[in-house]
Amino acid sequence: MSNKITQLFKIQYPIIQAGMVWNSGWRLASAASNAGILGLIGAGSMHPEVLREHIQKCKKATDKPFGVNVPMLYPNIEEIMNILVEEDVKIVFTSAGNPKTWTRWLQEKGMVVVHVVSSVKFALKAQEAGVDAIVAEGFEAGGHNGRDETTTLTLIPMVREQIHIPLIAAGGIATGKAMLATMILGADGVQIGSRFVASTESSAHQAFKQVVVDAKEGDTQLTLKELAPVRLVKNLFYNEVEALYKTSPTVEELKALLGKGRAKKGMFEGDLEAGELEIGQIAGLIHDIKPTAQIVDDIIREFEETKAGMLHFSF
Repeated sequence: MSNKITQLFKIQYPIIQAGMVWNSGWRLASAASNAGILGLIGAGSMHPEVLREHIQKCKKATDKPFGVNVPMLYPNIEEIMNILVEEDVKIVFTSAGNPKTWTRWLQEKGMVVVHVVSSVKFALKAQEAGVDAIVAEGFEAGGHNGRDETTTLTLIPMVREQIHIPLIAAGGIATGKAMLATMILGADGVQIGSRFVASTESSAHQAFKQVVVDAKEGDTQLTLKELAPVRLVKNLFYNEVEALYKTSPTVEELKALLGKGRAKKGMFEGDLEAGELEIGQIAGLIHDIKPTAQIVDDIIREFEETKAGMLHFSF
């Protein structure tokens, strides 16, 4: 399977394993890359030297291309970017910030740069900044999300209409059928997060993986828009957030409730009540925990079978 995305990243299949906080360390990234897709280390939950360690371990675990996802809102962003250069990382996905800030600098160091957006407006700004590709992420996605609540099915064709660089679809994609659907709408590839949370190699706590497997339709909700919109599993912490909203809270009161380390407590340490549990709506379609290689095989097989079946499909 060869297209713009496989050629850009030098991978076998046009799939990116999303770089997710507390879920995507070197084990998941290397397993994904070894399976023929692009694995990403999620730098958002790592101190700079921890990130360096994960990059070095990933290099030892795979000889295939892998990258690092870097949310640009952290205060030590300059140190992180310098580590990427020192460790000779070739692919960087940036998010949560202005792509103009780092794109050219990273490209001058020989890196491929991809930026994650949630709207046509920001897709155009990323293209103007000179990124090599764009991830357009719909409202269905887990973790931090766009404020406009534009769904993937709507977002992808609107972004495709406006940009000319490679486009990667994200949000609500966990199957080969969904991959094919978004590519029919104009995407060149897909980025998948939630399905890989429930993988053997994910660094998520086993208890959180089981929450993902047990999730049903309606078990997640986008909230905390005043801070940074985030899709959460409904648990005790989520209920506390909703109770606070009934009092018309200030931003400071929301920050005080959130505190620090909520995501780590929930997804990494397995506190299913007081922790922040971030996952996409597609969790309702995830029913088991599998090795990453098996997940990739399942997706590609379904993609190819569905694509072949469309030749005989009559409306």
